[in-house]
Amino acid sequence: MTSRDAAWSALGQVRDPELDRPITELGFVADIVVKHGSAVRVELRLPTYFCAPNFAWLMVADARDALAARFDRVDVVLLEHFASDEINTGVAAVSDFAAVFPGDVTAVDAELVELRSVFERKAHTAAQERMARALVAAGVVSESLATLSWAAARETAPEAAAAVARRRDRLGICSTSAFCDDEGVALRPDTLPGWLRFAQTVRVSIEGNAGFCRGLLETRYGLARAG
Repeated sequence: MTSRDAAWSALGQVRDPELDRPITELGFVADIVVKHGSAVRVELRLPTYFCAPNFAWLMVADARDALAARFDRVDVVLLEHFASDEINTGVAAVSDFAAVFPGDVTAVDAELVELRSVFERKAHTAAQERMARALVAAGVVSESLATLSWAAARETAPEAAAAVARRRDRLGICSTSAFCDDEGVALRPDTLPGWLRFAQTVRVSIEGNAGFCRGLLETRYGLARAG
């Protein structure tokens, strides 16, 4: 693996917290330059000039952290965003969001943490709905989903379960049930059908947002539409 491939692989571990897709797949990585095998500069771009600065911060900071595990010197630059200078300066200094965007430090920092948590919880809900559909497609009877174990779900629908597992790991959820709430409490047979209908709306909303963002990014940068 070349150094550039290593950088690309590291960035592939950085996921949009809501869409659960790598930034490499979403088109957020504009350029990668590796010097002497140990120093890397990465340029990131987002769908619009006015993407929320807290979301932009998460993407830049997560990219820097992923690359720092493989390179001695890391420079991640956000392009063409209204808060690019502040974000780039702050992440380069390994400072926190509140220090760069002054105000109530406690409140701003808590807001950033809560933002990530909201994204992750929504993604966990959507991932479980996808897993439910994958399990049914694999032959699991709908009525037995509520009593299905986490181990059985992972064996029957490994790819869909892996997406759920990523969310549970990030949220610190530990459950022996295939389907649970954000606290790890198993969903009851009488509540699961209604919950799955709600989860479907969350999943459709996220997927619609993903398509909208892709369209904006493709239009903004003249990218060819995949597929």
